[in-house]
Amino acid sequence: MLDGYARPRLQPVLEVFAAPIDRAGASPGLVTAAGLVVGIGACVAAAFGEWGLALAGWLLNRTLDGLDGVLARRQGSVSDLGGMLDFLADFVVYGGFICAVAISVPDARIACTFLLAVYLLNNVALLSFASLVEKRSLDFGDERSLRFTTGLAEGTETVIAYSAICIWPEEAALIAWIFAGMVTITVVQRLIISVKVLK
Repeated sequence: MLDGYARPRLQPVLEVFAAPIDRAGASPGLVTAAGLVVGIGACVAAAFGEWGLALAGWLLNRTLDGLDGVLARRQGSVSDLGGMLDFLADFVVYGGFICAVAISVPDARIACTFLLAVYLLNNVALLSFASLVEKRSLDFGDERSLRFTTGLAEGTETVIAYSAICIWPEEAALIAWIFAGMVTITVVQRLIISVKVLK
């Protein structure tokens, strides 16, 4: 929901950070890999209840996730493989973080399990639609490798939800339930879009 508002405003900031990385000769793939390592570190920190460290790692992971695409466009090295690996790395961290919360906060385990289940449904809806749009050569989506559809729960909302868990871990179950509800609504939204576009 908020990605369309946040992404254009963050782009100039990411360009500033990407410039020295580009001059240093780092590849987008290296930035993706670094983001994945940092993200896994954030998951480990969350599993041990080190919430300040988990928050710092999570926010750095999200920053690096934004930088790899900017760097790829600067270097003219945008590729479908890079987009796929970036998406995969995202969900290693997205899912890993929720598993870590379930380890650290036992009372949140049911909410975390439900959230992981609706993540699965959301990705099936997103990727199935993206594949069929590509198959039909429809003009749908943005400049990213995958044809993303908008919804209530997108990247920006995920950043907010996970950050909230790090700040208020005692409310992890409530936050996970709320976010799981948002992801469920997003699944429904994507189904509606699919029916309209693919019928």
